[in-house]
Amino acid sequence: MLKPLFMAPATLAIWICAASATDNSALERARDRQDRAAIDQSIAQLQQEAGKKQDADYRLALANSYAAEIAIEQKDRRKAEQYAESGIDSARKAVAANPNVAEYHRVLGELCGQVIPANPFVGAMKYGHCARDEVNKAIELDPKSPLSYVSRGVGNYYLPPQFGGGIDLALKDFDKAIALDPKLSEAYLWKGIALRKANRNAEARAALEKAIQLSPERAWAKEQLQKTPEH
Repeated sequence: MLKPLFMAPATLAIWICAASATDNSALERARDRQDRAAIDQSIAQLQQEAGKKQDADYRLALANSYAAEIAIEQKDRRKAEQYAESGIDSARKAVAANPNVAEYHRVLGELCGQVIPANPFVGAMKYGHCARDEVNKAIELDPKSPLSYVSRGVGNYYLPPQFGGGIDLALKDFDKAIALDPKLSEAYLWKGIALRKANRNAEARAALEKAIQLSPERAWAKEQLQKTPEH
């Protein structure tokens, strides 16, 4: 496909995200199956492409974010921190190259947020502002992006209230994401996790069951449902 010589920023953002969607689906499936080996293989390949292809830095950042997500799910906090910090560098390069692409800011903010559960106090001090500011920038650029609200909600879930986070704020973000896209399984998954932390177990199970219905391969959603009491 021939690339135009010039695109307006908004058009460029749409073109980049559309071009990446197919490639990112393989990463998402590996994330759903908790297949860290497959994502590690993708990371190695993308490291060779970084700086050579239009969205390689973004995709490398996204792959590291998915790997960090799996590591957090598997309680491997040290590895989660390594993946997240590695991805932050790539995400910053993507943002620097195309600062008007909301998705790039979202992934940068999510990666900053993923350092926090691995090292809560130091992570919040070092990356709390990045997690909040970058996702807020993504929402400013694209206020109808449901994934941005999920990312902000996850950040609020992990960010202690004294740093401006908390469960109530997280739930508002997940509800906003669902309002924008009622079929976004990730929003229901995190809503269920947040509701369980708030001791609202029946509602949590309903949200997790919806997440599994929408994404049957999502291993972590199944694990979260199993550990959620019925009452």
